[in-house]
Order: sequence, then structure tokens, then C-alpha cells
Amino acid sequence: MANLKEIAKNVRRMQLEMHFNAGDSHIGCSLSPVEILIALYFKVMKIDPQQPLFPERDRFILSKGHAASALYTVLSERGFFPKEALYAFARNGEKIASHVEYDAFPGVETNGGSGGHGLSLGIGMALVSIAGNKNYRIFVLMGDGELQEGAIWEAAMFASSRKLSTLTLIIDRNEFQTWSKVDDVVAIESVSDKFKAFGWDVNEVDGHDAEQLANVLSKTSEHPRVIIAHTVKGKGVSFMEADGGAWHNGVLTEEQYKLAIEEINHA
Repeated sequence: MANLKEIAKNVRRMQLEMHFNAGDSHIGCSLSPVEILIALYFKVMKIDPQQPLFPERDRFILSKGHAASALYTVLSERGFFPKEALYAFARNGEKIASHVEYDAFPGVETNGGSGGHGLSLGIGMALVSIAGNKNYRIFVLMGDGELQEGAIWEAAMFASSRKLSTLTLIIDRNEFQTWSKVDDVVAIESVSDKFKAFGWDVNEVDGHDAEQLANVLSKTSEHPRVIIAHTVKGKGVSFMEADGGAWHNGVLTEEQYKLAIEEINHA
């Protein structure tokens, strides 16, 4: 049985190496959803790394596309492609960009990164699954800042009115957007009450407890579901956790990289 905590450590180590070697930012927001992705890919989703496009697979959409290193690394850990391929991440002249792209690696279903669009993509996939009498599920992961987009609430209203039971939305509630607190820009609470009012089933969970996440994500409903996953931006690295706003655009120095790796290794 997979040791989810060890997988999370492996993923975060690799993410830090990828971002440091490329001189790339988006580190804090890429560390916060690690356990969410691990729960999905190791416990919940119906997938086959040897057949990434088999028709009955579950679909995953990373709406917060700037967290590409999290998705890419989890896919590699799950066996979709060799880990060595990750060293091309965000390097000049390579196609593996720091925002998720459909053709970057096997297992990536869509482009992502233009905030507020992932839920609508998921709705389209859910409509197809229901129209075709298929039983595959669609999971969408978005950042909490995306909830400030009007398109999200139009999509939420549509999904519940069509009873899109194959659709699950996961909100990475790390409370930051770029360098600011989400609620200091445009307050979004109460997220739970809003989705309930729109006709969704709602659960709130610890977004860093992979087993709890897997248990909640495995459940189904007659309605679309939203999982509010409470996370920490920069999870696993103390100086990032303490200053989440600095680690959307921040780039690791060599000293910071070594400190971060040491913390992950001894966690």
C-alpha cells in the first residue's frame, strides 16, 4: 500500500529541485495542493498510467495552472512518465512550461492557468459523461482566489441546475492570491454557505491530510460536490509558510533551497 506521507515528501523534494534549477517562481502555491493530488491519483481516481487516454478514465483539471509542478510531479510518482523528464521544467527552449499545458506530459487533460475557467471545462466534460451514460468522474482543482471570478458562480449555478453528479470541485483554500490575502482583495467567505445556496453538496477538510481527503473525495452524490480543502501556502518549508505572500513570485536562492530540502527530509 502506498505510503502517502512519503510520497508527499518525494513530491515536494522534486518540486523544490525543479523550481530552483529553473530559477522559477510559483513555489508556494505549488506546494499547498500536494496532498490533494496524491489522494486523487493514488487513492481515488480511476486511471491507468500505461493507458493515459483510455475512455473510461476519470478526468482531472488543474484550474490553478501555475501549480504545474505539483501535477507534473505527482503524475511522475504515479508512473505516467519517468522522473528524469521533469528536469526540463521551465527551462529555456523546453516545452514544459510553469503553467500546465495539455501536451506537456501523459496524463495532463487540459491547459490551465487563466483563472476562473477550470470549472466550466469540468462542466463540459461532465455533460459529455452523462450524455454518453458513462460513469467516469471529473475533478477540478482551483485556487481560492478564482472564486472572485463571476464565471465561477455562473458555472456553479449551471452545474447544480443540471444535477451534474459526476463533477467534484476542490478548492485549495490557502488564503492567498499572488502576494495578498484573498479576503483582503475581495472577501469570499462564507464559501461553504455560498455553494450550499447554489445547490452543491459541501465538505470542508484538512487539505494536508491525504487519507481524510481520499475518504471525502471517494464519496458521490446526486448533486455536484465541492470540497473546501484548508491548506497552507508553501507547506513543508517553514520560511515559506511564515510569509506566503512572498512565495508566489519568489525565487529560491541556493541557501534557501538547501534549507528547504533539509526541512523536507527531516519532516
